[in-house]
Parts: sequence; structure tokens; C-alpha cells
Amino acid sequence: MQSKAIAKTVRIAPRKVRLILDLVRGKEVGEAISILKLTNKRSSPVVEKLVKSAVANAEHNYDMDIDNLYISEIFADEGPTMKRFRPRAQGRATKINKRTSHITVVVKEYANEAEVETEENKETENA
Repeated sequence: MQSKAIAKTVRIAPRKVRLILDLVRGKEVGEAISILKLTNKRSSPVVEKLVKSAVANAEHNYDMDIDNLYISEIFADEGPTMKRFRPRAQGRATKINKRTSHITVVVKEYANEAEVETEENKETENA
């Protein structure tokens, strides 16, 4: 079973959000939240709130155990871009693109203890 939460039109560029998402992808929920609390980036509180929302959805809607949840998918897509203009020298103007993000978090529950061990083994092999 899986549960997800989506934040739309977040006023942070997707390129900057993806730096934070790469830190918590595949981690257990408790570990991911503690990483996000200690990360000094503008998007980390937004992602932290979204992870907590996905956990709350899992607990309330699907009766999942919070202790067995992990982040199976987390990604940031590009949202609508606000176009602005800045005056420049000699009467010219240049375009400024203010980018937005759609951030999606999907949490899943470990099926059993064997699955928990295989996930941990994958993490140690990749490190």
C-alpha cells in the first residue's frame, strides 16, 4: 500500500528542490525528517512538511504503521513560470523567469522484516 502528498506551485525552482529530494529518497520517514530539519536550504521546510503530510495521509486513510514507512518516490516537476522584466542599460529590458515546482512524495510500508533488510543492504552497497 502507498500514500502520497503533492505540493503544487511552490515558489522555489525545481532544480534547487531536487538537491534536497536526493538527500531523503529511499530513507525511512523518521530519518528523512531529521535530515530535513538539519539541512540549511530554503526548500527543506517545505519538503519536511510534505513528508509529514504523506505520513499523516498513510496513517489516517490507509491505517499504515508509521514506524514501517519509507519514502519510495519523491520528485519535483516544473510548475508554471512567472515571467517578469527588469530594466537594463540603454532602455533595454531583460526577461526574468520565476520558476515554480510541483513536489510529490510517495511513502510505502515495508511488507515484512526481509524487505527492510534488503533495503538496508542496497543502501550500504550504493554508499
